[in-house]
Amino acid sequence: MLFKKKRRNRQSLAVEQKKGAPLYTYVEPESQNSERIRMLRTNLEFIQVNDSLKSIAVTSSIPGEGKSTVAANLAVSLTATGKNVLLVDTDLRRPTVHKTLRVSRFPGISDLILNPKLPAKDIIYFKEDISLFIMPAGELPPNPSELLASQNMKKIMGELEKHFDYIIYDVPPINSVTDPQIIASRVDGVILVVRSGYVKKDEVRRSKTALENVEARILGCVLNDVPMDQDDKYYYYKKE
Repeated sequence: MLFKKKRRNRQSLAVEQKKGAPLYTYVEPESQNSERIRMLRTNLEFIQVNDSLKSIAVTSSIPGEGKSTVAANLAVSLTATGKNVLLVDTDLRRPTVHKTLRVSRFPGISDLILNPKLPAKDIIYFKEDISLFIMPAGELPPNPSELLASQNMKKIMGELEKHFDYIIYDVPPINSVTDPQIIASRVDGVILVVRSGYVKKDEVRRSKTALENVEARILGCVLNDVPMDQDDKYYYYKKE
């Protein structure tokens, strides 16, 4: 899966990240980026025909590669097929889902892990205009890895699968912390976002190795920020 964009440096991407991810699939449904997301969705649907694929983690090697953009847009695209979709922000260090979808960050997944008796209606938001359910990050804990590795989190993930057709987890970059490996080992599949000309090959290799070390199922890659002067071969998706 390839996205064409104007090239940006790491500093400009960091500023952009603070504003939340752009929702191409909602604001620009006929754009090329939206079409690429629909192609990604179609491939995931084909996988689901023969294999269990309800929970999907979206990650990257390093910050700023666009994993939150892909996660949010994929979630919105999946709702267009009539599915009940939940987008969960498990990036408990630099959450952006609440900014992208314009919902409160509190309470969220971290609060639910600490207090599983919290009512679901207080944790899950529903955006009627895009038919998407959202679970924000909540309070940022001092120990994100321990929280995500807890039995409470494992039970929550299992319970969510009973109520939604798809659960998309926006997780931190693989090479930054251990959080994404924890989630990756518990979901049905992982999508790795790679920003062209931004991340080094060695960093991508490290990400792949880290996922393999926890026996995560790598569904494929999304190649993001492709130079606009390249040819029209946008699309690449590979099931491992």
